[in-house]
Amino acid sequence: MIGIIDYNAGNIRSVERALASLGVDYRISKSPRELETADRLVFPGVGEAKFAMGELRATGFDSFIRDRVAAGIPLLGICLGTQIILSHSEESDTPCLGLVPGVVRRFPKDFPSRGLKVPHMGWNSLDLRNGGSALLDGVPVGSDFYFVHSYYIDPEDPGVVTATTPYGIDVPCGLKFGPIEAFQFHPEKSGAAGLRILSNFARGKNAAGGAKC
Repeated sequence: MIGIIDYNAGNIRSVERALASLGVDYRISKSPRELETADRLVFPGVGEAKFAMGELRATGFDSFIRDRVAAGIPLLGICLGTQIILSHSEESDTPCLGLVPGVVRRFPKDFPSRGLKVPHMGWNSLDLRNGGSALLDGVPVGSDFYFVHSYYIDPEDPGVVTATTPYGIDVPCGLKFGPIEAFQFHPEKSGAAGLRILSNFARGKNAAGGAKC
C-alpha cells in the first residue's frame, strides 16, 4: 500500500486521482500513525518551504519521514516535497528535513532581464544524468513534464542528480539518494509520461538501474 502524506501543503487530490486511475492501493492521511504500515510513501508539496516545514513539525511527519527513510521505505518526493528533503532552503532561510545534503536555491536574479520568467512554469523535457532513474523506464524519449517553481534543488553531491532540465541553467530536477527518489516537476499533472513514473514507483521500479527516457 502507498501512503500519501497529507501535511496541509500538498497537491493531494491530483496525486490521489492519478493513483486511482492506475488502480493503485493507496491511503491518504494527516496522521503518521495511519501510514506506518505503508510499504512506500509519496511526499507531494506546493507552496512555501517555511510553512511546509512548520506543518511537518506540527503533525509529526518530520520525524516520521526521517524514521521511515532510515528504515529503507521508498519515498517519492514531488515539487516542494523534493525541495524540503534537502538540508536548507533559501526561501525564508528555512532549515529543512536534511535527508539529502544540499541547498534549495532561488533562480538567479538576472533571469527576468534574460527573458526568463520566475516562477518557471510550463512544460520542459529532461536530460538524464548519472544513469537516470528506473522510474523513467518506459517513458518515451523527449517527453515533457509540468513544472511550477521559483526555487531549484542543488544537492551537495552532483552524483545523486538523475535529471536536469534546461531553463537558463541546467536545473537539477530529479535525484536519487538511498530509498528516496524525487522530482521537481509534477508527475501527476504530466499526462501519460507522469503516470508511467507513478506506475513504476507503485510497482517497485525504484531500484538500482538506469532509465530509458
